[in-house]
Amino acid sequence: MKRASKLKITIDVRMIDSSGIGTYLQNLIPKIISHYKGIDFSLLGYKKMADRFSWTRCDNAVLINCNSNIYSIAEQLELFQKIPKDTTLLWSPHFNIPLLYTGKLVVTIHDMFHIAMPEFIKGLHKKLYSKGMFTAVCHKADAILCVSKFTKAELTRLMNVDNLIIHTIYNGVNRKWSSTEKKTRPYIKPYIFFVGNVKPHKNIVRLIDAFQRILNKTPHDLVIVGKRDEFITGDKEAFIRASKLGERIYFAGYIDDDTLKSYYSYADALVFPSLYEGFGMPPIEAMACGCPVIASNAASLPEICGDAAYYVDPYDVESIAEGMHKVLTDDNLRQNLIKKGRERARLFSWEKSADEYIKVFDEVLGAYG
Repeated sequence: MKRASKLKITIDVRMIDSSGIGTYLQNLIPKIISHYKGIDFSLLGYKKMADRFSWTRCDNAVLINCNSNIYSIAEQLELFQKIPKDTTLLWSPHFNIPLLYTGKLVVTIHDMFHIAMPEFIKGLHKKLYSKGMFTAVCHKADAILCVSKFTKAELTRLMNVDNLIIHTIYNGVNRKWSSTEKKTRPYIKPYIFFVGNVKPHKNIVRLIDAFQRILNKTPHDLVIVGKRDEFITGDKEAFIRASKLGERIYFAGYIDDDTLKSYYSYADALVFPSLYEGFGMPPIEAMACGCPVIASNAASLPEICGDAAYYVDPYDVESIAEGMHKVLTDDNLRQNLIKKGRERARLFSWEKSADEYIKVFDEVLGAYG
């Protein structure tokens, strides 16, 4: 690209610390910046969060501090003011795009949860906001990147969008998850594991009910990554159910990646009964660590997990309970899931994802080359 030095890519990195999107940004952005050595990058983000990443200080990158909250009117005004006027291409990694921006735009859609499952969205204003923003994405974007075929199908089902601008690019798995080195066991007793936020569609209430049904059949505890106090505000019913089981349910709170890897490595199973996922990072991370996966047969999970997971009906408590008991008591099944899981996880890499992103960026930037 001969005129690359005259091009500028602006990236919204404000969600760099968000669980799923943060992982995605932290793995993709440095690879993309490194590839386009002759292109200048403007990174829109919260300075205190983004500063700790070395790639924000690359010679061809500049960090532009943003302070407004996501999903706010202030966000729209601030982005309009701070997106450099000479931006050739803006990459928005979420559906909350800057409505006043009129240049070339690439948008990543991780899922269609806000539109597909309105029963979980509290407040008419939130539903209207989501509908309006997705409509704007479909109207303004030059390319839309979906993290699974399921998400692409949901986008085309729920919105009026040109299918030709939609690309499916899978997320990756960081190679560190595949390391066989085990550190200190993070939890003394045998346990099964859940990773995710506390939103109701993660189906934690049914998970807890299912665990209660096998309580006397297994020595395992249920370890949940998620702050205990968040359950009080995020999913009160889950908190109430968990409290009744006392010490058999342990809230690990917020943990860093190294600790999370230890939990995956020593867990006898990850159980992931989510009702709706656009991709689903925890099952693939668990597989890479050699942890057997019990997953719901809903949304994107069968597409992502393939034949490497034991599937349950997320709407049926008995199905979830039977799945947990089966995997915990059938050693041949567990070993087979571990073997297939490691093989499955190797199919997903951030290097491959970055290459696909670069192809799309090149296509959108092509008019300027």
